[in-house]
Amino acid sequence: MSRLFGSVRARATLGASLVVALALVAAGAAVLLSLRENLTDQAGSRADAAARKVASQLLTVRSFGDLDLPDDENQPVQVVDGDGRLVAASEDLEKISGTGVDQVKPGRGGAGAKEDSGDAGDREELEAREDGEIDDESKYTNGSATVDGESAEYRFAAVEVSSPKGDFTVYAGGTLSDERSAVSTALTSMLIGFPLLLAVVAGVTWLVTRRALRPVAAITAEMSAITASEDLARRVPEPDTHDEIARLARTTNETLTALQTSVERQRRFVADASHELRSPIASLRTQLEVGAAHPELLDVDGAVEDTVRLQELAADLLLLARLDAGEKPGAGRVDLAAFAREELSQRTRDRVEVHAELKSAEVAGSRGQLARVLGNLLNNAQRHARSRVTVTTRSDGAWAVLEVADDGSGVPVGERERIFERFVRLDDARTRDEGGAGLGLAIARDVAVRHGGTLVVREAPSGGALFELRLPGPQSSAE
Repeated sequence: MSRLFGSVRARATLGASLVVALALVAAGAAVLLSLRENLTDQAGSRADAAARKVASQLLTVRSFGDLDLPDDENQPVQVVDGDGRLVAASEDLEKISGTGVDQVKPGRGGAGAKEDSGDAGDREELEAREDGEIDDESKYTNGSATVDGESAEYRFAAVEVSSPKGDFTVYAGGTLSDERSAVSTALTSMLIGFPLLLAVVAGVTWLVTRRALRPVAAITAEMSAITASEDLARRVPEPDTHDEIARLARTTNETLTALQTSVERQRRFVADASHELRSPIASLRTQLEVGAAHPELLDVDGAVEDTVRLQELAADLLLLARLDAGEKPGAGRVDLAAFAREELSQRTRDRVEVHAELKSAEVAGSRGQLARVLGNLLNNAQRHARSRVTVTTRSDGAWAVLEVADDGSGVPVGERERIFERFVRLDDARTRDEGGAGLGLAIARDVAVRHGGTLVVREAPSGGALFELRLPGPQSSAE
């Protein structure tokens, strides 16, 4: 049971059925109440019409025996005087309740009684009654009556009549049998129809939900297959619709693409790192083995050079690992101009002249990481320059800018993004590398991005390569 209602399809079906059931119950109750009220009003209208018909006769007849009372068993009538005495009633009335007068037969002076009055008296009585008044408002009550052996529920209307000869109240009933029958029929229809309608709603919801979620089942199956096969080149099927499921499929495929790219990049990184480490380790081992066998042939300088190369490569790999892990750059303040002066003062002079144009430009970040960027850019420029390297620092609005330019052969336009990839070394004249592993520019770009900046390369005025590092100032970094 828990597994059944653990599915979206089952919950959607149950939810839709409950909502429809509540709506049907509310609508059914409203319909029944409206139907009952309408039919009750109709019964009251019939009773009121009958009562007023009798009331109008009270103003014209000479005696109660002359009243023309309805002989319909569905309209029992009582006429009561001001003292509460029954003076006229329907002929077949046997029992009544709800009018306040339980009598069903008139007493003395009631129906059929003859008055011993002359013609003049009769004329005076008629004139007096013609001057009487029938109340415009009727009062309604519910009750029951037995007429000619048939008992039923009634809606009674009470109409008051006033005249100089006396006050009377006419009670007339309208049967509620139609109301009871109609309400009962409607209720029976609802009890039969509502469950069938709920079954139809549940079935349609189940089928529609299953059809709507069919792509989800396909996505789930494909993801399970991808997990089992570890084949990140596979993709989940994307439905042709433009709904949330289609967006889910597209997002899933985008995630798989990014994951595949990351895994492939990691594999290439491991393979390239292994290849780069193999050469200095093999060279160092060879030198040590030769030195062990022939101490006089030991190349100490070469061994130290290979060891330094290994140390630098290991440091680069460790920094890349920390950057990939999302290491925070820190919030220390660094003046790029002072930074560049310090770095240049520590470098030994070689065949390349270094020209510096340094203006104060502060940034917020990691001093160690920024030192690695500056060092890598200078190493790259000195390695490929013919005779001159220019280092410039300046402020450009909210940005601090560091530029390192050389007068070498430059970088082809098509290769200007590729040189920032890891373990990439171009095949042209700029690859006169003395042990470089192709990680320096990749590290510099990663550090720049981690600091919220950019690192690009373009052509220098002297025709070589110009690397421009842009970093946000301390206020921009804080924001």
